[in-house]
Amino acid sequence: MSRQTDKRATTAAEMVSHVARLAQGDGHALGLTSAQWTALRYFGRANRFSRTVTAFADYHATTRGTASQTVKSLVTQGYLSRTPSSTDGRSSRLDLTDKGRTLREQDPFDDLVGAIADLPPALQSQLTAALAHVMGRLADDRGKRPFGTCTACSYLENCICRQPDDPDHLCALVGQPMAATELDEICINFEPCGDSSEKP
Repeated sequence: MSRQTDKRATTAAEMVSHVARLAQGDGHALGLTSAQWTALRYFGRANRFSRTVTAFADYHATTRGTASQTVKSLVTQGYLSRTPSSTDGRSSRLDLTDKGRTLREQDPFDDLVGAIADLPPALQSQLTAALAHVMGRLADDRGKRPFGTCTACSYLENCICRQPDDPDHLCALVGQPMAATELDEICINFEPCGDSSEKP
């Protein structure tokens, strides 16, 4: 790596880090800490297979104990509800409550979403692709599973030759039908496609 390339990479990394800090607001926006906001966003975006404390801990790159305390505080405040798993007595699914969804509409993170939405569509796509590559590289370097959505996952099967009662989409890993509304949700079982392109 040349000195000039290293300088550009360092500048870009510093900018990403600074944008992340700005996106967190004042750290205690509307009474929640940055970690609590991250959890609220995660459980609002994660699919039904990924709304657990363990999955959130992996996504947030933190310990299960720390993640559990964050989740517990949101349950206590009425922002998350806990439903025991029907297949695993040791785990529970976590969902946003109406109160949690209402608060999520005031998320300071949405200022960052708006700033990116102001970019031309082509630049948004390039930014998304670049950040996906960086996240994948960091996850691989640190032995972490990548997170992503069905639209770019190798396990997604589009049921083109389906019968009238068949689902439009299927997760080949768990053998479960996937609704169209679930395809853009975060999944812990994500496995990137070989060509990293999104599926139609």
